[in-house]
Amino acid sequence: MYRIRVHESFRGLPNIRSQYRDSCVIIYRNTNIFLNKAEYMHYPQHLIKGALLVVIAELCMATMGALIKQLGESQPNELLVFARNLAGLLVLLPFLIGNKRFSLKTSVLHWHLFRSLVGVSAMYCFFYALINLPLADGMLLKMTAPLFMPIAAYYMVDERVSRFTVWALLVGFAGVLVILRPDGQFNVFVLIGLMGGILAALAKVSIRRLSRTEPAYRIVFYFALIGVLVSMVPLMFHLRSASISLTSLDWLLLVGVGLVGTLGQFALTRGYAIANAGTVAPFTYFSVIFGSVYGYWFWQEIPSLNFMSGALLIAVAGLLTMKKTNPRRVSD
Repeated sequence: MYRIRVHESFRGLPNIRSQYRDSCVIIYRNTNIFLNKAEYMHYPQHLIKGALLVVIAELCMATMGALIKQLGESQPNELLVFARNLAGLLVLLPFLIGNKRFSLKTSVLHWHLFRSLVGVSAMYCFFYALINLPLADGMLLKMTAPLFMPIAAYYMVDERVSRFTVWALLVGFAGVLVILRPDGQFNVFVLIGLMGGILAALAKVSIRRLSRTEPAYRIVFYFALIGVLVSMVPLMFHLRSASISLTSLDWLLLVGVGLVGTLGQFALTRGYAIANAGTVAPFTYFSVIFGSVYGYWFWQEIPSLNFMSGALLIAVAGLLTMKKTNPRRVSD
């Protein structure tokens, strides 16, 4: 038998139980979960699959970022966000319609609204940053969300923040400052991207709160539906003051944004479902590598020394934070 020790940061979660799915365990507070040897031996295989799926997901996200940056040269941000949300909803609907257990009934609609509003707002911020910053910079700012998650979780779901986590966050924020003001002046586009990281952290923590009572499909559906409705409003206001002209290439790129964005989300979700989140989390930083390659390839962007120094600090802090808040395997 192999024992999994539950870290103290899980004590804020309700219900002492374990869920077995594809030999993975979701662990809740104040308990020891045991896996038999057969289940434990599957772990390396799931780790490889999970890591590969996360890398594929980050490639999709970097590709979506490159498409958005290209479209942003001629199309408004309002259209890009709406197209991304609409594509997600259209891809999701066929799966939900065929699900006999699908139900919209919920007792926490306010949490669905909150999660959707902050999630869509984060999308506006990230897309705007991607259009106006080097692609690698924009992808890195997407990775600042883990730095803010412990703080958001402390206030939203009463999760403890250890002293170790506080030090890790300070390292991450130092990296943000290195990138934010390399010349002694704040870069407004980096600041907007950083706001996207804060909003994304709020969205992710709200998912923890929703998962106490809501199945995953309902959380995803409400986000897609509310995302379309919310992003439609700014687009309509934009159309009242300016027209939008789309070429054949623009339509093709918009479809690409929706497809690779949705595919990336599915791959990331599946990757975290079949492997320990803390173990595969480092692979999420592949998006910065892919973004750097795309940026150099299409826009001749070369990362600055300030960027690389700040990126290293943010990556170290993010990995330390994610590792500290995940359970560890120890032999019995």
